[in-house]
Amino acid sequence: MTQPLRVAVVGVGHLGRHHARLYASLPQARLVGVADIDPSRAQEIASAYGARATADYRELIDQVDAASIAVPTEAHFAIARDFIERGRAVLIEKPFARTLAEADELIALAARKGVPIQVGHIERFNPAFVAAQRVLTTPLYIDCDRIGPFTFRSLDIGVVLDLMIHDLDILLDLVAAPVATVQAVGVPVLSKHEDIANARLVFANGCVANLTASRVAAHAVRKVRIFQPDAYISLDYGQRQAHLFRKRPGALDPTQIDPRSIQDLKTFVFEKMISIEALPMEAQDPLEQELRAFLDCVATGSKPLCSGADARRALELASRILDDIAANLARQQAVGGRQ
Repeated sequence: MTQPLRVAVVGVGHLGRHHARLYASLPQARLVGVADIDPSRAQEIASAYGARATADYRELIDQVDAASIAVPTEAHFAIARDFIERGRAVLIEKPFARTLAEADELIALAARKGVPIQVGHIERFNPAFVAAQRVLTTPLYIDCDRIGPFTFRSLDIGVVLDLMIHDLDILLDLVAAPVATVQAVGVPVLSKHEDIANARLVFANGCVANLTASRVAAHAVRKVRIFQPDAYISLDYGQRQAHLFRKRPGALDPTQIDPRSIQDLKTFVFEKMISIEALPMEAQDPLEQELRAFLDCVATGSKPLCSGADARRALELASRILDDIAANLARQQAVGGRQ
């Protein structure tokens, strides 16, 4: 690539404004324009980074090579389709689309036009996840917590598509087996969609995953624990930290130890039986790495780290979870109606 790629950002709200900021700072890109249905918002961001502002994204399609689409989920399909139809690559923020039918149409269209789709499952680029991949072997149990305060954003979808889908994407990348069973429950608290949800997934290879997502919690938590033979990995996406807990070589058999003879059991276990290692990682901004990877795909024709096909798998699993939540709610209402 001899010249920077011309890029646009459609939707410059909470997340899109950071796309615009980073594109403006990257040597591989030239931010040509930003679009937002709020003209004053578009003008504010465009002025900050020397780009064109418009309320109609279609005015930018012929001026760019690629675009980030950071609008509400309900608008992903129409906007992405317009860019792809004209041979423009797109980075679509998660979730990929509202429905599997929309996802399938975009994937097929991109294949015909020969342009990449990348979907913004940003945890793929989190330094904690990148570091953990180096020590992963055979995940047997995975526990995911992704909770945070109510933000008044993404109210066109529930917490499964808003938050949990990040962890679904990671799980499908980690576990080399299809999901055999899904058990889920979700509760609307402040919105008309589920604001709290829990799902238990059993994979065909025996791995089990438990996921909790909430957008009405008091504090933000984004943590994952991955258990494998003789070890487990603890990830904190928010703090960008990863620790490996594993059995020490030559550790004593716990059945041969009299705990009454040990003054401090916790210290004994972690000094004699289990080691804790902070996994080394680079201090990188996940969103910047995501945009760099997207630009590289556009320039070289390489496959995105999270392609449309990858994101479709996460969307399909999210749909199964939402179906089970709806079925549970229907059963509860039926029981309630008979009492």
